[in-house]
Amino acid sequence: MSTNRRSFIRNAAIGTLASISIPEIVAAATASAKGKRISLSENDVVLFQGDSITDAGRGKKDTGANNAALMGNGYAFYAGATLLNEHTNKKLQIYNKGISGNKVYQLADRWDAECITLKPNVLSILVGVNDFWHTITSGYTGTIETYRTDYKKLLDRTKQALPDVKLIIGEPYALRGIKSVTDAWYPKFDEFRVAAKELADQFDAAFIPYQSIYDKATEKAPGSYWTADGVHPTMAGAALMAEAWLQTVKG
Repeated sequence: MSTNRRSFIRNAAIGTLASISIPEIVAAATASAKGKRISLSENDVVLFQGDSITDAGRGKKDTGANNAALMGNGYAFYAGATLLNEHTNKKLQIYNKGISGNKVYQLADRWDAECITLKPNVLSILVGVNDFWHTITSGYTGTIETYRTDYKKLLDRTKQALPDVKLIIGEPYALRGIKSVTDAWYPKFDEFRVAAKELADQFDAAFIPYQSIYDKATEKAPGSYWTADGVHPTMAGAALMAEAWLQTVKG
């Protein structure tokens, strides 16, 4: 991992992060996983998709790649900015199309316009927390079977349209005992984590074990340091996730 990348991620989240060493937290959490990594090529289109964790307050009125206002203030911004900083010769085009509140079926509803037509070479998806959370808070009646089936259909559809796309699947995660994440989440929520990993294996996708990464991070600082409500990352949490994402990319 380059010095520039480490410096950017540390500086992005200010405060005590330098002493906590985010790259080391991520490396320790993923050491035993030996997961797939993807490589970048010249002129790659990189697309971040998902829910509010990816959205992170991004602007939605304009279009275009590499636009800071459209990247939000979360992990997608940090990761995308680092890619552009480290790979100036690759002419990357980076987009964030996450939308707050989305479940898998809502990604599917907008997939042609906000994924397929962009023709991404690298597609990063993080979705699943709302597929469970909204069954508690919003009357959503989907089940783990709904999530697994809808997600598989979405990935099948993607591979049919973009057979050479390099997939990155993020693990849904939650930090138990922080505001919104109560004991009522468990053990049901863990099934969504398992399903995401199974789908990543099935579609030969790189998999980012965000739950393990956050769990390791809480050994260094309390959960409220990394996420405000058990789900949505703080600045530190966004930097942590960006580092995990970047360690999945060979460059």
